[in-house]
Order: sequence, then structure tokens, then C-alpha cells
Amino acid sequence: MIPVHFQDFVNNLISILQKDQEYLALAAGGSWVDQQIDRFSDIDLVIVHRSQSLSVDQRIQLAESAGDLLSAFTGEHVGEPRLIICLYDNPLIHVDLKFVHLEDMTERVEDPLVLWECENILSDVMASSKSAFPHPDFQWIEDRFWVWIHYGAAKIGRGELFEVLTFISFLQQTVLGPLALLNNAHLPKGVRKLEMILPASDLEAMLKTNASYDQETCLHSLKNAVAFYRILRNSLMTNKIQYRTKAELRVMTYLEDIHLSLNQL
Repeated sequence: MIPVHFQDFVNNLISILQKDQEYLALAAGGSWVDQQIDRFSDIDLVIVHRSQSLSVDQRIQLAESAGDLLSAFTGEHVGEPRLIICLYDNPLIHVDLKFVHLEDMTERVEDPLVLWECENILSDVMASSKSAFPHPDFQWIEDRFWVWIHYGAAKIGRGELFEVLTFISFLQQTVLGPLALLNNAHLPKGVRKLEMILPASDLEAMLKTNASYDQETCLHSLKNAVAFYRILRNSLMTNKIQYRTKAELRVMTYLEDIHLSLNQL
């Protein structure tokens, strides 16, 4: 069920958009579409506009008009410069406003829920095109995975454990989380809602890849990441990619060498 204050925000925004001929539609994505939205959720909104592009000032101005705006900035850091990321007060909510030219809606990662539109203009565009969520490139992952594991092992050996903890998070976000979600018939959205989605065995495998600031713990985490990757690789990639077996064997030997060197300290 949509939280009341979320719906109130959207209703107010619709009333603003309706008064400006620049804007053609408003749609909601993310957890709003999945009906998984709760009071902890962000609101992901798509604002469809007439002009080819809108300036940052125009987009910020609309964001300011929509509520008690505390802070707003563009989304280049997540690869989406059209995005304005907003934090509002009264009530405190996080809202992502993605400004999209109508013609660009033919290329989208999901089919958002249309909340308001002029004369079915957005519905017609979506009916004549298909959404496509980006999936991991299995060969791209396999080509890099063993180099990444060597990197992590070397950092453990040197004792750069902050680096290792960040690296393990990268593996979870880039490789293990997406593959685990795919393996369970879900979209590969990083590590989003793994706790709610994965079966107990896969969730336990993910938990074993967590680490604390300790060389031995980090090493076990890295080994567990390899073990889970191999399970997922066998399930998803068999006969679809070229395994980098030589690199895998050599890197695993190196990992054991690091383990031995730690035991000798």
C-alpha cells in the first residue's frame, strides 16, 4: 500500500505539471511498480517533457516547487545526468526525479506506472516499444573475476584491509548479488533486497562473503566469494562462456600461498 504522504507528494506534483505545457506525463518506477513500496522507500518518478532537453536550473526549479526541498543534485555519479536526486522535509522523503524527453521513453529499463499523462501520450509510446533491463555479461565477468581475486588476495597479504573490505563489497554488488538474483528468476539489481528474495541457502552463501577488519576473516570471505561464484557460474554460464581455467588455477594457488604466509606470522 502506498504511504499516504507519498501519494500526497505525487498528487501535488501532478497538479504542478498539469499547469505547464512543457510537461506531458508523470510515471512511477522502482518499488512503486513492484508494489513493494513502504515508508523506508525512495520515490522514483519519471517526468516526461516536450523539449529535447531541460537545463539543470529548470529541473531544480520544478523540484523546488514540489515541496520543502532540503537538497538536490544531479545524478552523474550513478550514470544518469537527467536525474535530480532530492531530499524533502515535512515529511522527510527521498525522491528521484528523472526528466526524460518523450521520444527517449522508447528506451527504458522497466515499464513505469503512469500516474498522469496528456491524452495517453506516454501509454502509447510504451505500448509501441519494449523495456529491457540490462543483464550482466557473463564473459565480461569471467574475464575479470580471477584478476579481481588476485587483487584482493594481494591486498590481504599486504594488510590493506580497508581496501579489501571495499573490494568485497564491489564483488557483492557487481558479481554475486546480480548473479544470485538472476539464478532465482529476479532482475539483477545489485544487492537490492537480497534478504527478502534469496532462498536460505543462497542468502547463507552471501553472508559468508562478509568480512571484518581482520586478515584471516578477509581471506575466508574471499574464498567464500570464489565458492559462491563457482556455484552461480555452473548454474548460469555452463556452455555459454569460455572459462579462464588457467588464470583460475594460478590465482587459487596464490590465494593458498597468502593463507600459508598468514599462518606463519
